[in-house]
Amino acid sequence: MKYLILLAVASLNLFAVLSFGDNWNQFRGPTGDGHSTTENLPTTWSESENVAWKVEIHGRGWSSPVVWGDQVWMTTATEDGKQMFAVCVDPATGETIHDILVFENKSPRFRHPTNSYASPTPIIEEGRVYVHFGSYGTACLDTHSGGVIWQRRDIECNHWRGPGASPIIHDGKLIVSYDGYDKQFVMAFDKTSGDTVWKTDRNIDYGTDDGDRKKAYCTSQIVRVGERNILVSPSAVETIAYDPKDGKEIWRVRHGGMNACSRPVFGHGLVYVVIGDAGPTICAISPDGTGNVTDSNIAWTMERGGPKRPSLLLHEDHLYMVTDDGIAQCVDAKTGKPSWKERLGGNFRSSPILSDGNIYCFDLDGVCTVFQANPNEFIQVAKNELENGCQASPAVTGESMIVRTTRHLYCIRKQ
Repeated sequence: MKYLILLAVASLNLFAVLSFGDNWNQFRGPTGDGHSTTENLPTTWSESENVAWKVEIHGRGWSSPVVWGDQVWMTTATEDGKQMFAVCVDPATGETIHDILVFENKSPRFRHPTNSYASPTPIIEEGRVYVHFGSYGTACLDTHSGGVIWQRRDIECNHWRGPGASPIIHDGKLIVSYDGYDKQFVMAFDKTSGDTVWKTDRNIDYGTDDGDRKKAYCTSQIVRVGERNILVSPSAVETIAYDPKDGKEIWRVRHGGMNACSRPVFGHGLVYVVIGDAGPTICAISPDGTGNVTDSNIAWTMERGGPKRPSLLLHEDHLYMVTDDGIAQCVDAKTGKPSWKERLGGNFRSSPILSDGNIYCFDLDGVCTVFQANPNEFIQVAKNELENGCQASPAVTGESMIVRTTRHLYCIRKQ
């Protein structure tokens, strides 16, 4: 009997290693563009089918789950924003490993009813997870003990409707944008100590004194151009590229718009930026040059009909997207020429992911439409429904998909 128990434990441990070996370390995964390399995700599920476990997550938080090894992390907060937490669960069982009260706030500012006080997605690496709540605070936690390694609560910015931009890590720096009602800047922290490495004001002519039209919630993207890395950081009215070493501006493009919140994607020598409200919906930019390159580096724009909140998927020669009001589209990535359009129904905030040629799109009612990444026609693979809808984007680890709804966290895996 003792031998059988040991064998069972060993088998479970081996299963965990085999099934949860991939790291989904940041918003939209390891490459920041929603791509997963797994080939065995389920395409069908329900509350009773292909669900390995389901756990309730307390509070209200729209941050996406991130995964490193045998840990899944996310943030949450109380409805009133007076307490902010980091939560860690075991991806094999869903059991809670850490539930850490990170920050307390006496008088939180206004939050829009569609947002949460815990919308920015953490970023994780070996032994460290970095949780960010906008100007309410940023902290580095030890993933083993749950202890706070460093924290910063001295950054001033009025997000007005609540925070949204997620941090990224590059070359020892934690980089995040603050595009608020009152102040707009991009900042790099030393990831080891939390000290400020650089801080660069946007210096954008917004054409208005209305701070509501200066807001953005966008997560930046590192792009390799020739022999250098550049930090592409969309904001209201303009997208600006910075040198990630020192925060110095390299180029900017003026495209209009506000409330940009979708993470850029890169390919075919172009950066694809979702503008947000009150401008062209998508702008394809050549990321070379210096200074104001508005007149020279815009390859094409989609003037209307694109998404505002869900990010794009670039697969081979085409961009795939789903709009906030539930229209899936495919366009040529080099020209912007439309290939097909299909109404899915529902409303979307979550960004889609791509796995094994299939695209997964989760809506606000709990419905996930799975369709093929096919540039010639829309081919639906499946339509699945969970009890609550998604504001967060899913994570993939091994052959499992970690899905956060507005109330629960699920592990979806073939049974």
